[in-house]
Amino acid sequence: MTAGRLIDISPVISARTAVFPGDTAFDRRTLMHVDDGHHISLSAISTTVHLGAHADAPIHYGKGGRTLCQQPIELYVGSARVVRVDGARGRAVTVEDVAGRVPFGTERVLIATGSFPDPEQWNDDYASIDPALVVWLATRGVRLIAVDTPSVDPSTSKDLPAHAACFAHDVSIIEGVQLGGVPEGEYELIALPLRLEGADASPVRAVLRPR
Repeated sequence: MTAGRLIDISPVISARTAVFPGDTAFDRRTLMHVDDGHHISLSAISTTVHLGAHADAPIHYGKGGRTLCQQPIELYVGSARVVRVDGARGRAVTVEDVAGRVPFGTERVLIATGSFPDPEQWNDDYASIDPALVVWLATRGVRLIAVDTPSVDPSTSKDLPAHAACFAHDVSIIEGVQLGGVPEGEYELIALPLRLEGADASPVRAVLRPR
C-alpha cells in the first residue's frame, strides 16, 4: 500500500442503498438534463440523513446534545487506527476483541467487522459495540469511533446502550463506512459531514490515507 494514497471507504449512494427499516430511502429526482436539450442538468434529493457512511450528532441519541453543525470539525480529520475483528457477526465487539491493538493517545478508531458486507442489502445480524468497549476506548483517549455497520447498537435495540455510552463519554460516531480489504494499521481519516443546521446526522465522504 502506497503512503499518501487515498482509500475511499464510502459506499456509493443510490436508491438501492439500504436504510434502517422504516427510515427514508434515498431518492433523486431529475428536474432537467442536458441530454434532453436543457441548458443544465439539475436534480433534487430526499433522504434520511443517516445514509451510507454518516456521522451521528449527539442530539441524535441524547437530550441537550450538540447538533451536527455544533460538532468540532477536527473530530473528523486526523490520525486514526483501523482494527479488524473477525467473527463478530450477531454479537457485540468487546474489549477483549481489540485489547492490545489500540495504543494510549489514539483519537479515532475504525472497527472493521465485515458483518454488513453489502450496503445495498440489509441484514439484521450485523456486529454491534459493547458499551464497555466505548468506555475503555474513551479512557485511552479515543474521541471518535467509526464502524462498518449501520449502527453501533443492534438493529432491534430501543435503549441504545452503546450510543448512550458514547454520549456519556463524549465519543463521536461514524457509521456505515466500508472497510473490506483495508488492512489493520495507522491512517489519516478524512470524513467531513455537511454543515446542516440543527441536524442529527449527515452523510460523509470518508477516506483514509495510509501513514
